[in-house]
Amino acid sequence: MIDWYPLWNSLRIAAISCTAVFFLGIPAAYYIARLPRAVKGILDVILTLPMVLPPTVCGYFLLILLGPQRPLGRFLANFGIQFAMTWYGGIVASAVVAFPLMYRTARGAFESFDTTLAYSGQTLGLSNTYIFWRIRMPACRQGILAGTVLAFARALGEYGATSMLIGYVPGRTATISTTVYQLWRTNNEQEAFFWVMVNVVISTVILLAVNMLERRNRKAGGRI
Repeated sequence: MIDWYPLWNSLRIAAISCTAVFFLGIPAAYYIARLPRAVKGILDVILTLPMVLPPTVCGYFLLILLGPQRPLGRFLANFGIQFAMTWYGGIVASAVVAFPLMYRTARGAFESFDTTLAYSGQTLGLSNTYIFWRIRMPACRQGILAGTVLAFARALGEYGATSMLIGYVPGRTATISTTVYQLWRTNNEQEAFFWVMVNVVISTVILLAVNMLERRNRKAGGRI
């Protein structure tokens, strides 16, 4: 009988981490896009570094930061919070590696926004908050949605940082990616192939969604 916990755990980790990087990535992209070039370049390097580092290196840094024997880890343990070897530690690991995708995509969308629309809104007495949510965000929605979908896909398929921080405990921290590795390592190729196909199907659906968003974005740009 198939244990569906890895699928459920992977989906909830990806969903929560994607929500986190959505609300962190959009303001970061919006404000950094408006900074001077030198400052923007430095922050870009810092925020997108997890995208080019090996995921296991990201996991290693997370262990150094949040490990139970580290100062921050011991401090959080006083409040009953432990990220190492817990399923919600996977949220942190997935968010770290997925954040650059959300940030870069959203920043590109904001930089391509026609600022004359914002200036027109200001001349009409509209607040910056109103302009952001009712003018800028709708105009950039396709790029932001694409970034959100890509971040979700990255979080769903995360293995390196996740395995370093939360390991593999059946029924507690197992994800699709870590389950595939463990099944392969124990020569259970049939079940490993099953989970590989589950991941392939989900990833295919996600890529089709991204392609649809890109086509809609091109069509909207053509109408303008």
